[in-house]
Amino acid sequence: MNEGLTALVLAGSRGPDDPMTRASGVRHKALILVGGEPMLRRVIRALGASPEVGRIVVCIESPEIVERMPGLAEAAAGKPVSTFPAAGSPSRSVAAALKELGTPLLVTTGDHALLKPQWITHFLKYKPASADAAVALARSEVVLGETPGTERTYLRFSEAAYSGCNLFHFATPESIGLAELWQKIEVLRKQPFKMLQLLGPTYALRYRLGTLSLQAALKRLGALAGGVEAAVVELPFGRAAIDVDKPADLELVERLLCEDRGRCHDSLAVARQP
Repeated sequence: MNEGLTALVLAGSRGPDDPMTRASGVRHKALILVGGEPMLRRVIRALGASPEVGRIVVCIESPEIVERMPGLAEAAAGKPVSTFPAAGSPSRSVAAALKELGTPLLVTTGDHALLKPQWITHFLKYKPASADAAVALARSEVVLGETPGTERTYLRFSEAAYSGCNLFHFATPESIGLAELWQKIEVLRKQPFKMLQLLGPTYALRYRLGTLSLQAALKRLGALAGGVEAAVVELPFGRAAIDVDKPADLELVERLLCEDRGRCHDSLAVARQP
């Protein structure tokens, strides 16, 4: 167990044209209400309840959003919460944080509104001890088993299709090589084939033919990142792949939370009242 682990929450804004802020009527995505609570505070609450986490750092361009957030100390369960300036994109922010905060570093996102402490525990428990960095993924059948009909972006390898779960662990200083490679991949995150082209034509062709395994792709990524050992932890939690990236995601998350409370119909009826 990693007592005292630093958790970085990526909560940078996409600017005034973000469809989520426009649709929700807030000035920053982190302030969107989910289940009646600002989305960012829900993430901080999950990290505060995680025994592996010792401190929480929110990567955001407007630190006052965190500093003035009501109930912050309670949500963090007394763990220290500080801010770090967002660098314009998740990958650049992580690279900057690794240089400033060091490793090991647990990374998640401010729109991971359903985040649960047990997901974090599972991820950290099963990450290989030898890995420089690890990422959490969930198989498509696991995601669809818990959220039938949801639309996610999947990477389809020979053994299965996977969706990201917004949990990353950077264990060693060498892992910054992956953060730097991430910057190249980031702009293609919704285009799996173009993303795989970065691995080289042979790997891209194998991916296109459905013969590229996840482990082969990881090994190649590690080589491109300077010899980094990268690993995947498969999560058995389908909801871990759900973040609030578009209005349909917000509706899905609200529905799931209502179902958990056992009064979804009444809650949604109230929410729709003018």
